[in-house]
Amino acid sequence: MVKLIEMMLDEGLVTKDAISKLVKSRPPKKISFANLIAEKMIDVQVVENFLVKKIRQGVLTLSRLEKIEGIDIVPILREVAKELHVEYVDLDDMEIDMKLFATIPYKQLIKYNVIPIEETELHVLIAFDDPLDMGAQDAIQRLFPKKPIKIAIAKPSQIHQHLQRLEINESVKGLIQDIRKDLSQESSVDIDDDGESSAVLKLIDIILKSAIFIGASDIHIEATEKSCIVRERVDGMLRQSFTFDKDIFNPLSSRMKLLSNLDIAEKRKPQDGRFSTTISKREFDFRVSTLPTIYGESIVLRILDKSKAMIRLEDAGMSQFCYERFSNAIKAPYGIVLVTGPTGSGKTTTLYGALNAIKDVKDKIITVEDPVEYQMAGLQQVQVRPNVGLGFADALRSILRQDPDKIMIGEIRDKETLRIAIQAALTGHLVLSTLHTNDAISAVTRILDMGIEEYLVSGALVAIQAQRLVRKICPHCKRETVLPERLLKDVRQYLPEHPTFYKGEGCKECGHSGYKGREMISEVLVVSEVMSRMIARNASKEELTQQAIEEGFISMFEDGVHKALEGKTTIEEIYRVARL
Repeated sequence: MVKLIEMMLDEGLVTKDAISKLVKSRPPKKISFANLIAEKMIDVQVVENFLVKKIRQGVLTLSRLEKIEGIDIVPILREVAKELHVEYVDLDDMEIDMKLFATIPYKQLIKYNVIPIEETELHVLIAFDDPLDMGAQDAIQRLFPKKPIKIAIAKPSQIHQHLQRLEINESVKGLIQDIRKDLSQESSVDIDDDGESSAVLKLIDIILKSAIFIGASDIHIEATEKSCIVRERVDGMLRQSFTFDKDIFNPLSSRMKLLSNLDIAEKRKPQDGRFSTTISKREFDFRVSTLPTIYGESIVLRILDKSKAMIRLEDAGMSQFCYERFSNAIKAPYGIVLVTGPTGSGKTTTLYGALNAIKDVKDKIITVEDPVEYQMAGLQQVQVRPNVGLGFADALRSILRQDPDKIMIGEIRDKETLRIAIQAALTGHLVLSTLHTNDAISAVTRILDMGIEEYLVSGALVAIQAQRLVRKICPHCKRETVLPERLLKDVRQYLPEHPTFYKGEGCKECGHSGYKGREMISEVLVVSEVMSRMIARNASKEELTQQAIEEGFISMFEDGVHKALEGKTTIEEIYRVARL
């Protein structure tokens, strides 16, 4: 980096005065392209042209380019591709031909950092980490004597990630061959007479173990035009783990359906099932959903760890301010406390943490859930079964005859359930539940829109918490970073005079994502006497928001910015999950 800055000084693209100004600033700023651009000491276009020139001269590699802070490398890669008369490809948008991949020894792919993409009648498209490495090009060309190779460039990190995934595929190559052998013998979904598992069962076992090992919450098995892709959702984001030939999908989906007690012949309509298995001496439940697509089916497995330890409310990641407000709310003798947010935002975990905090041998606590994800001592937990006429509303009516003190409703889905919950809150019960809204104040208007009278809502509501889960910066590769102006302009009002931000560089520990684990950002709206009267007279959302701010309300976005300033997450993550 320093050498590149020195080259810019030599070429007169940046002045010594600009460098001195950075060093003498308070606090002193390190000399980097990001700081030079942020302080408007150099133009972005000048930097991009300079970097393209150095790549062409062989002074700078694409791998080094990707490590430069504050630079968007995609325009540079496109310009380099144009200069070198090669193609730029985004590997995340390309479907790799697995049959083509199988024709190149994996050691060669690793040695030259290349990814074979597709073969046409005229050429073979290969993505190179270094488009100027003639030795690598000659070596790969010798592997395709009948067709010329066409050079493409891609982000080095994408090539590295794809090679990692393909390495996993190498480890199961023998199983894939066994599955094809089973297919040829028309025994792909049978279990051998001696009780030994078939190759496809072993492959499923590897897929499940791989997902559990990296802490995935869901597994997605998808049929595409050319292949079968397995992706895992880790910390809320999907990452691709396996890529198989298309012919592997049918035996894989058939076996998955057999395990889940689904109809293997039915491929025209969605199906839902579940199965349990023990992996590494722990019992897991897998909820399975199938959905017909144009290329086959999409199969999604939700992983439920039966032995998962209950997260305490104080360990859920709330800021101290939100924790105190929410803790006080759930200690109310009666009323309704709502937790809102989209699917996968940790609402159920928060409710369990709340129940764990308030449960007492003197109280009868009943929950109604779909499904019961965690089993807790001291609670009566009811599983919803719509097929036998036991929905949320049906269960709730019966629960009220059981003389409960506290009730937890897994989700309020309709007006009938909401009305019974509010009546329960008004008749001396503490009710905890979830609702799908984008923020805390929107929950009030959503309840009113569902047809509940204003006077009932104002009397029943105690507090509403809205939450999201943000990815935490990996502690193993965490370092300081400089934010571009486009990210800073909307958050300046929340920042101190000299803010410091961090990011994860990417390492083996975090799967080169820069993030490891998740934490909550939240906002808690406490319904005060003034707020209650405003709801009763049907005040607008803007009026409610203004009153909440006057009472000390901190928005979820601001809470997220504080987490970024503490070095727990990044501003990019806050923008991804929350809005101003």
